[in-house]
Amino acid sequence: MRDSDVLVIGAGIVGTCTALMLCERGRTVTLIDRDEPSAATSFGNAGVISPWACVPQSMPGMLARVPRWLLDPNGPLHIRAGYLPTLLPWLVRFLRAGRPQRVASIADAMLAVNRPGLELYRQLLDGTGEHGLVRDSKYLHVSRLPPAAGGLAWRLREERGVPFRELTGDEARDIEPELSPEIRSARLISDQGRTVNPGRLGEVLARKAAAAGVRIERTAVHAIRPQPGGGYLLETGDGERRAPVAVVTAGVWSKRLLAPLGIRVPLEAERGYHLVFTDPGITLENSVMDADNMFVASSMEAGVRAAGTAEFAGIDAAPDYRRARIFARHSRSLFPRLRTGETTEWMGRRPATPDSLPCIGEVPGYPGLFCGFGHGHLGLTGAPMTGRMIAALAVGEHMNIDMAPYRLDRFA
Repeated sequence: MRDSDVLVIGAGIVGTCTALMLCERGRTVTLIDRDEPSAATSFGNAGVISPWACVPQSMPGMLARVPRWLLDPNGPLHIRAGYLPTLLPWLVRFLRAGRPQRVASIADAMLAVNRPGLELYRQLLDGTGEHGLVRDSKYLHVSRLPPAAGGLAWRLREERGVPFRELTGDEARDIEPELSPEIRSARLISDQGRTVNPGRLGEVLARKAAAAGVRIERTAVHAIRPQPGGGYLLETGDGERRAPVAVVTAGVWSKRLLAPLGIRVPLEAERGYHLVFTDPGITLENSVMDADNMFVASSMEAGVRAAGTAEFAGIDAAPDYRRARIFARHSRSLFPRLRTGETTEWMGRRPATPDSLPCIGEVPGYPGLFCGFGHGHLGLTGAPMTGRMIAALAVGEHMNIDMAPYRLDRFA
């Protein structure tokens, strides 16, 4: 006996959006996670909803910058020494993805997933009374250096119609008055959004899903078992669950769930940290990227959140909260009037693929088993469109989008 039409594994923001999209198409859905909805990686991001995100993490020339980042204890990248041998194959794929002949097509595929995100969130929030969770915003990239040529990253944006303009330091302070006098140049991306509480956004959408009939179960999924007659059985901490269709949206943990099926995915836990200044004394109206120190700051319900950094240490290593405390110094440099005495800190695991593209679609060789994970830094932005894509595929609905860039077997 089946439990639902579809079992969705993972109740982060991607899984929650997927469950809602499936429910809207008349499917009965069970959403399963060991944690409460959006309590893990989806809880602590920088809150940026960036419809124009189209620049891959791996870019030409990046290899030359890595040694400087690694040698800087306050820098944006850290690899724990004992983890380097495990990470090396992924790093090789990552650097290959940044070759000049690849970045343009990756940028196009990124934009296809991210572009609808802001409008889809507004639609998903209909009926919740919580539209204020997602706000119109600008994305301000600021620097203490004088204006310089934009390089490939800004050229990729320009070629794709991203609405941005260059600013002086004074013009940037006209938009965000709390910025330091040391800021000398900036680039402003328009038509952005931000959420003032990523975790609560996920909770609100999960409540909407439950009210619409989605069953939400808090239990661990230990294994996915294909059934001889079709469909899938899940072994969970609370017994077995069956359905004709299953969807894996478990973020970085998706790799472990798929491995027993013979599916090998180059998915790494790119561990990010945040520091929230709970009595900040200032308010920011937009998302601010410190391009020199590579972190994002934004005002949220709990205070001013500074988020970023990339640490590679595996899924299970204990957090190193020194990575979060780095943001106190950087944030004071960026916002001189910021009060930094009261803080909370957090670590989450971004699911990172080598080419910055998520894995979306049917798992090759397993009819009725779908995946939606690997969004890296852009899970919040890409979640609604990912949910729409998976729901359309699951019900046989045509979408005018090339799914090849997101195939799970593209790394074979």
